[in-house]
Amino acid sequence: MVKFGTGGWRAVIGDGFTKENIQLLAQGMVNKMKEEGVAGQGIVMGYDRRFLSKEAMQWAAMVFAAAHIKVHLINKSSPTPLVMFYVMEHGFPYGMMVTASHNPAIYNGIKVFTAGGRDADEAHTKDLERHMEAIRPGEVAEMAYEAGKQEGYIEEIYPLNEYLDNIIASVDMKAIRDASLKVALDPMYGVSETSLKVILMTARCEVATIHDRHDTLFGGKLPAPSAATLHSLQNYVAEKQFDIGIATDGDADRIGVIDDKGNFLHPNDILVLLYYYLVKYKGWKGPVVRNIATTHMLDKVAKQFGQDCYEVPVGFKHISAKMKETGAIIGGESSGGLTVHGHINGKDGIYAAALLVEMIAVTGKKLSQIMENIREECGAIHMEERDYKFTPEKKEEMKRLLLEDRLLPALSEEIDHVSYLDGSKVYFKNGGWVIARFSGTEPLLRIFCEMPDAARAAEICGIYEEFLGI
Repeated sequence: MVKFGTGGWRAVIGDGFTKENIQLLAQGMVNKMKEEGVAGQGIVMGYDRRFLSKEAMQWAAMVFAAAHIKVHLINKSSPTPLVMFYVMEHGFPYGMMVTASHNPAIYNGIKVFTAGGRDADEAHTKDLERHMEAIRPGEVAEMAYEAGKQEGYIEEIYPLNEYLDNIIASVDMKAIRDASLKVALDPMYGVSETSLKVILMTARCEVATIHDRHDTLFGGKLPAPSAATLHSLQNYVAEKQFDIGIATDGDADRIGVIDDKGNFLHPNDILVLLYYYLVKYKGWKGPVVRNIATTHMLDKVAKQFGQDCYEVPVGFKHISAKMKETGAIIGGESSGGLTVHGHINGKDGIYAAALLVEMIAVTGKKLSQIMENIREECGAIHMEERDYKFTPEKKEEMKRLLLEDRLLPALSEEIDHVSYLDGSKVYFKNGGWVIARFSGTEPLLRIFCEMPDAARAAEICGIYEEFLGI
């Protein structure tokens, strides 16, 4: 059965990710759209470079065509933000993207977007699961792909220029042109290269790219822009003296950055940099939204400018919803996804990259300089992150300990309060915090700790390891 997590449905190819389950999901969406009276408005679908992504999109399209629901297929591998943009810009009730984002190459999956180009929230995904569970044997029907095209129920489109023109119109291209910047790109064998090169070369940047070929195994690495996966980009930036190195995950909704000194910038730092830039240099006013496992440095920057920082559970749908509710100007998460007010209602690594390049051009400062300025003004804090795999039995044991019995290890810091909004998060009176939570997209327990001192953050993670027996 298809079950949705915090970032859509993901499953191992050939195990859960099969033609049968893909078409079951499509039939569930067909029934949901008919029940809601929006079937006549059609749906948009896209796909990334993963194994079977294009075929999966077509298998789903055949089900929509059989139900006489028009499906607009983006007919080249494309960034997830393009699908979200197209849903928003053209008023579609739903969109779907075939991707497993930053998961290992053995996974694939489908993300669902709702009106406005937003990540489907839990109410929508639960309702979609309900529709799938109600499907009777033999109910899933399909129309041959070519027949669907001939009868007008399947239309192939490629609206990349519309999406790129929207980004180009929203950033200061003149400032970037005047700065003569050198930018290194690492699409991680994913779908961002064309989009980023068009934007940056239009702004007369010098652009070089690594890892740009189509490789469904992602070079044998996880297609997630992290400190562990971006060593090649770090070396390239440092050796060739580039102003910035930019990497994106498999479907280009997340970003990783290497600064002018060849240092990996944590996604937390990227969020802090962009919020600081929008408020201090662009003169925007408004709060910021972060998830429960993202840096409290955002709280410090917000406070400095007389603004609020709002905390939500993990899952970008929570960030976009809170941004809409509060009028926040930026929102994001420690895994590299962020969005800015006035653009799409979800993560966009390509737009974030363009904005970072604009920041370097407008401020006339290196990334490392701007980050140092922020730390001088707001004070530095340090985060330790650790991931743990587990057996099903161990997961149940840890869930009982942390979330049912709500026990904590012996901690010397004075505790302010504890939250169970998403996992178990302890807030200390010194401004630090630690959270233990189960990933919604991978079989992992994640522990994050942020403290004024790096050694103490690592020590607290160690205390949790001993407490949980991991």
